[in-house]
Amino acid sequence: MNRGFFTIMGAQFFSSLADNALLIAAISLLTAMQAPAWMTPLLKWFFVLSYVLLAAFVGAFADAQPKGKVMLICNVIKIGGCLLMYFQLHPLLAYAVVGFGAAAYSPAKYGILTELLPPEKLVAANGWMEGLTMASIVLGIALGGALVNPHITASLLQLDFPLIDTGITTAPQAALSVIVGIYVLATLFNLKIPDTGARYAHQRRNPVTLVTDFANCCAILWRDKLGQISLAVTTLFWGAGATLQFVVLKWAEKSLHMPLDKASILQAVVAVGVVIGAAVAAHFVPLKKSLSVMPMGFLMGLVVLSMTMVHTLWLAYALLILIGALSGYFVVPMNALLQHRGHVLMSAGHSIAVQNFNENLSVLTMMMLYALMIWLNLDLNVVIVLFGLFISGAMYLVMRKHAANQKEHDSLALIGEYKH
Repeated sequence: MNRGFFTIMGAQFFSSLADNALLIAAISLLTAMQAPAWMTPLLKWFFVLSYVLLAAFVGAFADAQPKGKVMLICNVIKIGGCLLMYFQLHPLLAYAVVGFGAAAYSPAKYGILTELLPPEKLVAANGWMEGLTMASIVLGIALGGALVNPHITASLLQLDFPLIDTGITTAPQAALSVIVGIYVLATLFNLKIPDTGARYAHQRRNPVTLVTDFANCCAILWRDKLGQISLAVTTLFWGAGATLQFVVLKWAEKSLHMPLDKASILQAVVAVGVVIGAAVAAHFVPLKKSLSVMPMGFLMGLVVLSMTMVHTLWLAYALLILIGALSGYFVVPMNALLQHRGHVLMSAGHSIAVQNFNENLSVLTMMMLYALMIWLNLDLNVVIVLFGLFISGAMYLVMRKHAANQKEHDSLALIGEYKH
């Protein structure tokens, strides 16, 4: 891996670190506002809404100029969203602005990997990307939990800078100021991302044409025998992963009796497991064997069911690390395969935009269903059981579909054919 790759990793790490710290800060703000419980999962819904609404346009935007510049612009938008929350715009709306920046950021950060690296390094690069992203989630959630801790925010408010009146007078302002600083650090890394030299055909600007082109790209990827399987798996993973974040917080509150600043640590524990799984997959699973990891997704759903029987903290840690490890192990190879197929079938930016559209449509759907279950006041154990069975059932159907595809085409031969 070259220096430019690690600069991209640095930019992604700090941007994601701030995103996750901001999520915990926003949840804390909703709690302070005494917002209804069903509103909390809607934070994620508002964040990912832009991924779906702008999917037809962000691919063209990412391919229209150097992707390092795109990442820089998007990070500035994230800073704007954080500042809106600082100035007391409703957390749902402010976090939606951050999601707007993230929606255009994603095709650039993944697309630049296919421009910078050869196909045989994509699994390893995705291992780095996912592992470092998960590390940023671990630290970001832990940082967010710390920033909403009354003792820590009190210490931040006591900081005094000579000759400077910061105007920071409340605990949320102190927390959000730290998060803005992290976004600024990510922006500094963005400035150092190299131009890969990759240029694509002139990008169209007519909205109708862009939507039509995007629909065609979606159809191409879903018709492709390898693309449809990898896209189905990653779509399921991101929808389930987003929901699991909030299930874990509620589970920590109900079963382990933990407040938000401590419950956020459990989300970080899941991310530690994902880092472990991603690292193992990056080392042991080559691109041509990426489809062999699908049973791990089925197993993960079954393991989720055991959350209903856990009521002690250390057992909870072990269980969540296992869930995360299974997730990381199966999603990294599938993500690399999807990127490779997308890069072969269309441009990098467009393929990542298609991926984001499907994955975040899954997030929107699953978060709305989870919010509905909370609104209906379903027992938490019922929610967990339904969640786990859904994951395993969906993975079983995907595995059956892949088996049917193999009867028509040998998947490994297809990978070799398109690589050459």
